[in-house]
Amino acid sequence: MTPDSGIGARLARRAEDVIALLLGLMFVAFIVQIVFRYFFNLPIGWTSELSVVAWLWLVLWGAAFVLRDDEEIRLDLLYSAVGPRMRRAMTLAFATAIIALYAGSLPASLAYVRFMKVESTSYLKIRFDILYSIYVIFVVAVIVRHAWMIWTVLRKPASGADEPAVDR
Repeated sequence: MTPDSGIGARLARRAEDVIALLLGLMFVAFIVQIVFRYFFNLPIGWTSELSVVAWLWLVLWGAAFVLRDDEEIRLDLLYSAVGPRMRRAMTLAFATAIIALYAGSLPASLAYVRFMKVESTSYLKIRFDILYSIYVIFVVAVIVRHAWMIWTVLRKPASGADEPAVDR
């Protein structure tokens, strides 16, 4: 069995499939909007709304489940200038800070998303609590990813690899 055939790799490919579907949905909505506006002289609003909803879900879903740690944008000037032990300490400190910040914001985020059930989008009538539920999913995924990062770094020997960042 190859490393790319495990359950994690299959889930990652399904997460990428969701991204592809959302991009396809945005493209179709964009084409429909062009056709209705310029060929039928009939502007429609639901296509713009659908594109915004798909974009929101695409960005947060992708950041939660598709983006790997080594693909994130980082300012690593200081990180690359220090040795392996300090990199390990920095990774542990920053991952702990991210977990604390996101975990601290989770109750308020969840309460706000639940509160938003009273509103819905203008054209598609999607309730905002359903629409913004992706943010709660994103926050939980970030917490789990950084907890996994801490676990992985703590399992490695202190004088181990030069790069403590982990891939999913």
